[in-house]
Amino acid sequence: MNPAAVPTAPPAPVAASNPYQAPFEALRHRAPALRQEDVAARRTRLRRLGDWLAANRTAIQEALYADFRKPPSETDITEIWAAQVELKHTAAHLKKWMARRRVGTPLALAGTRGWVQVEPKGVVLIIAPWNYPFYLAVDPLVSAIAAGNAVVIKPAEQTPATAALLRRMVEELFRPDEVLVVEGDKDVATDLLRLPWDHIFFTGSPAVGKIVMRAAAEHLSGLTLELGGKSPAIVDATANLRDAAEKIVWGKFLNAGQTCVAPDYLLVQRPVLGPLVEEMKAAIGRFYNPAGAGIKASDSYARVVNPHHFGRLAALLEDAKTRGATVATGGAFDAAQQYLEPTVLTNVPAGSAVLEEEIFGPLLPVLTFDELPDAAAYINARPKPLAQYVFTTSPANRRYLLGAVAAGGAAVNETILHLAHPELPFGGVGTSGLGKAHGHAGFLAFSNEKGVLQQRVGFTALKPMYPPYTSRTKRLIGWLLTYL
Repeated sequence: MNPAAVPTAPPAPVAASNPYQAPFEALRHRAPALRQEDVAARRTRLRRLGDWLAANRTAIQEALYADFRKPPSETDITEIWAAQVELKHTAAHLKKWMARRRVGTPLALAGTRGWVQVEPKGVVLIIAPWNYPFYLAVDPLVSAIAAGNAVVIKPAEQTPATAALLRRMVEELFRPDEVLVVEGDKDVATDLLRLPWDHIFFTGSPAVGKIVMRAAAEHLSGLTLELGGKSPAIVDATANLRDAAEKIVWGKFLNAGQTCVAPDYLLVQRPVLGPLVEEMKAAIGRFYNPAGAGIKASDSYARVVNPHHFGRLAALLEDAKTRGATVATGGAFDAAQQYLEPTVLTNVPAGSAVLEEEIFGPLLPVLTFDELPDAAAYINARPKPLAQYVFTTSPANRRYLLGAVAAGGAAVNETILHLAHPELPFGGVGTSGLGKAHGHAGFLAFSNEKGVLQQRVGFTALKPMYPPYTSRTKRLIGWLLTYL
């Protein structure tokens, strides 16, 4: 995933000249009061945020269209509805999540009571990416507010219209010492990362995630890294090919492929390669060229975010073609509009850049396999992906592929939608991420689970084992080790 610009080297510790020291201190001063707020107060903030989303639907659509011609209907689904799902789910469950949770008592600690109570981490930083610049700022904001934190959001400068809208939203809804939006480039990110945050929530690439992690280490800040990687979709010979093709095409070319959990490449069982490719061609036509006017004229297809990323994708396509890959469909582009047609590549040789780098755009390389262990071995020989997609009608094949492949999350006979399920923790593993988000997992990411033990005054079952360690004491300790 490609994030907002951040520094290319770990920042030095905070200096007195840091321009964000004063607002950071104001947030830190306010944090204790937020910590004490009850369920009703936090729900009020969430409700106001939800009302703002509903009232500003058109403004959100316009901002995303201005930034990279994102179709308004895609904005509705992937930016607004997804945020509303998180808001409603969080508000509905917040009382339970905030409640003290009793735990059992082991016999050796008889007489005590134990419970877990959650508390906010304090002052947190959210660094949002450009590919879903509204949702991926609001979604962690919901979790951070629900957990009772003071928050700073650093939007992506590559999507300035959305960044300005986020700043307006926050200024209309929150005090500046509760939630603050800080716009700017990598220098701004550098200054922010020098501050001693209680938690940093970063969405971006693995390479930049390492930089953020080093910055967090300067202050031992808590950290959630939502990264990316090359997420595979596996199609076996039993799959419903039309259904699989439609879901793969939708998941891949949504947002012009600029989605961290988009299928990055296909592994197709050899006998169904030709039929699946034909079904994908047909699905692309139905989705983006139903009247035959050309995909470029479609109002349902977004653009690449900026010339830099367009150039990167054009180079990936050219490299694949030069090495002998076949353009099964697509391949047309217009640099002036940052338009790249939905493109499916077959016969892609090993070593092609499109197979080595996270694509993050509308290019889909297709590989083949013979047996399921071959597909699993190919995936597992590479860094662990953020998502794994399995298309099959065989329960045995489903169980095998889910068990044999390591990935941050998975969907069976579907793409993308596991991201929108509020009961499922979302996040990566290894180079695809650290920590989980969404729903209760997101609430816990911004919380400390404090374990509390309460003892009766003047009593503890372990008093007979206090020093001095006499022979009697040693016998009791031996009994403890043997039986308790």
